[in-house]
Amino acid sequence: QVQLVESGGGLVQAGGSLRLSCAASGSIFSILSMGWYRQAPGKQRDSVARIISGGTESYADSVKGRFTISRDNAKNTVYLQMNSLKPEDTGVYYCTADIRSRSFTTIVQRYWGQGTQVTVSS
Repeated sequence: QVQLVESGGGLVQAGGSLRLSCAASGSIFSILSMGWYRQAPGKQRDSVARIISGGTESYADSVKGRFTISRDNAKNTVYLQMNSLKPEDTGVYYCTADIRSRSFTTIVQRYWGQGTQVTVSS
């Protein structure tokens, strides 16, 4: 089994910053990619940022230039630095990881964290 544990959410004023962390543990042979989704109240869950094993990053247009995703491969941890936060960034942020659990399998499974609340006040 694999567990993803997120931390770093909270309440911040518009213009402020937060840093989210997500650590993966358990049965892990390799992690192909890690990323973050967010879900605002009454809306669907959307991708915010992703980083693949080679280090290539991708971002939703709404967060480009404000958010930065990074990864510590030795710690199986992904970070999301969020700057210049806006009220529309409010939501539950979920960490994801695409993981190959065993060396003898090519199956890759996506795992999800439990979510962490980010609230940006105006």
